[in-house]
Amino acid sequence: MPEPLDDTDAATRQGPGRVLITVYAIFALAATARSLEQIATKFHVAPLAFLLSAFAGIVYVVATISLIRGWRRVARITITTEAVGVVVIGAASLIFTSAFPKPTVWSGFGYGYAFVPLVLPFVGLWWLHKTEAVPAA
Repeated sequence: MPEPLDDTDAATRQGPGRVLITVYAIFALAATARSLEQIATKFHVAPLAFLLSAFAGIVYVVATISLIRGWRRVARITITTEAVGVVVIGAASLIFTSAFPKPTVWSGFGYGYAFVPLVLPFVGLWWLHKTEAVPAA
């Protein structure tokens, strides 16, 4: 079970942290809803792409919840997974274009979403680092 909320966790959710959480929530909703619709109606067209979109949606959901709840370790792991995913899938989608006949949230490094998926995890990791508690001397 993740650790309980404390003052450090509260700092993560204030000011720019609220905007970060809002963007994650929007991406969680958008990516999950889009992938469910694609899987339900046209899975046969691009199964890999649609499953990757579903995975991205799950990552955004977990990142959102972990940021809201102050689960810093879970947030760090999830957001790092997101960063790796967008870079790897982004590169793979440009190299192996036939494997990605339909775009995903992370294909083309998030081109279809104004590159927000590429920038968001690095902003998230920076914010987690910035709001980390400084140990008492």
